[in-house]
Amino acid sequence: MHRLLILLAIVALQCGCAARPESQLAATNQPLAGVRLQHSQSQPLRSQPSPPPVSPIQLVSAQEESDIEKPTLEIAAEKPDESEEDDNEDPPSDGDNDEDEDEDEDKKATEEDAPETLPVPQTNKLLLASVIDSVHTSFPLIEAAFLDAQVASGKVIAAEGAFDTKLKLSSDNGPTGFYQTYRQKANISKPLFGGGEVFGNYRIGRGDFEPWYEERETNGGGEFKVGIAKPFLRDRDIDPRRADLWRANYDQLIAQPEIRGQLIGFSLDASLAYWKWVAEGRKYFAEEDWLELAASRNKQIERRVEEGDLDPPELIDNERAIAKRKAKLADQLRKVQQAAVKLSLYLRDPSGIGVVPTLEQIPEFPAPRLVDGTQLEANIAIALNQRPDLQVVQLLQERLEIDYSEAANLGLPKLDTYLTASQDVGLPTSSKRDKSEFELDAGFLFEMPLQRRKAIGKMQAIEAKIAQVSAKERFTVDKITAGVTAAFAGMKLAYEQVQQATKAKQLATEMAEIERRKFELGESDLLKVALREQYAIEAIEGQVAALFNFFATRSNFYAEMAIEKPDTE
Repeated sequence: MHRLLILLAIVALQCGCAARPESQLAATNQPLAGVRLQHSQSQPLRSQPSPPPVSPIQLVSAQEESDIEKPTLEIAAEKPDESEEDDNEDPPSDGDNDEDEDEDEDKKATEEDAPETLPVPQTNKLLLASVIDSVHTSFPLIEAAFLDAQVASGKVIAAEGAFDTKLKLSSDNGPTGFYQTYRQKANISKPLFGGGEVFGNYRIGRGDFEPWYEERETNGGGEFKVGIAKPFLRDRDIDPRRADLWRANYDQLIAQPEIRGQLIGFSLDASLAYWKWVAEGRKYFAEEDWLELAASRNKQIERRVEEGDLDPPELIDNERAIAKRKAKLADQLRKVQQAAVKLSLYLRDPSGIGVVPTLEQIPEFPAPRLVDGTQLEANIAIALNQRPDLQVVQLLQERLEIDYSEAANLGLPKLDTYLTASQDVGLPTSSKRDKSEFELDAGFLFEMPLQRRKAIGKMQAIEAKIAQVSAKERFTVDKITAGVTAAFAGMKLAYEQVQQATKAKQLATEMAEIERRKFELGESDLLKVALREQYAIEAIEGQVAALFNFFATRSNFYAEMAIEKPDTE
């Protein structure tokens, strides 16, 4: 009796499905298509090949299996009446249970294999942090910038060479003639950083000297001499040697913020190239989803044309739309590839070779995050403290102070003093022993330009340069303040633009979905559907453009703040 009831229910169900109108079939198909589109927009599965288009009948079947409870299962789940418990026949065989278990396993496998429910793998996505790290480690121009520091360091070493200890040797011999003389001399001197120098000499003179050159003759062991020279006015606080060294030190200090400035600029360029690549990629995926949607709808239109529900021009018009979207998809792919090639200038492997990212590496845009607006004044103060261009200007002004001091030094009188002590050793060369006594000499040298035009002219020129740099410093401060303020304001407005563009995209997508349902129910035509979908495509592109504008503006804000490694979240 129980089996007879089951058979009657199955026959009734089959009759009801056969009498089901086509409009309900189409309406049942539509929600599943909408789910596929929504998934592809949020987390498209790019690592797997796109599934082939599913016919409307298959879509309805899949929907019935997942959403509609089968009457046979309900009947099987019903509890028999208590009065019939004793009349029940043998329980179902093990074969029937195995068949039910196989059906359940097949249903679970179908649900697990459905592409709509698979999570999108994110392990191979290219992140901005990887691009910035590549710029810091492998970008050629960064290597060139760091070499500037070595150039400046070499100049410092060269300037320090002016204080090297110097050794001089000379030999002057006259072996022929009436007066035969032989003179040898060695000199060692060491410049002092405070001005002046210390020195020591050794000389020996032998032979028959002219009477007027008797001072060239020494005792048998030669003469030793030591001395010191010290300036008291000009060259006391600064001289050309110290000025060159101090300028070289400032050049070395200036090289550091210049390198930081280049690094910040390259990081900004890399960030803009990265976000441009992500934006073009998201547009490509959106175009690909809408192409798949038009291709899957083409099957439905073919069936309806065959059944006489639609005119053949509707099918031709949809095929035209497919061809147009394919052409647009190809053009968008070109833009993605161009953006990827440009990004490869900054994305490099450890050996410095550019890496062109693939479509599978394009990530989703992260959620926009706005900087706290109450910290604007604090951000401006931070930017003024760490902006490298302002540091360069300040160091240049300090470097000009050295030039001014050197020019002022030229206007001072020259007053140099010296003190020497000498002693001959060995056998005396004359009976008077005039070479054998210890000798001590002291003296000074005074020199002064009367007009001092050289010093006055240099001082006037350097004062003008200092005024120029001061004006540039004031402008740089104003520029940094305006730049941080404008960057924050732009980021705030870009954030609001993203919110509105996202809302417009949601509404346009919803209207396109409604228009497609009406078309499948016979209440709309393909022209309206195409217009609604075109509006939705434009809204998606507008959202992508707004996201790109936000993250580009945020990257510019980080550059204005002189952040070498910006926040990549």
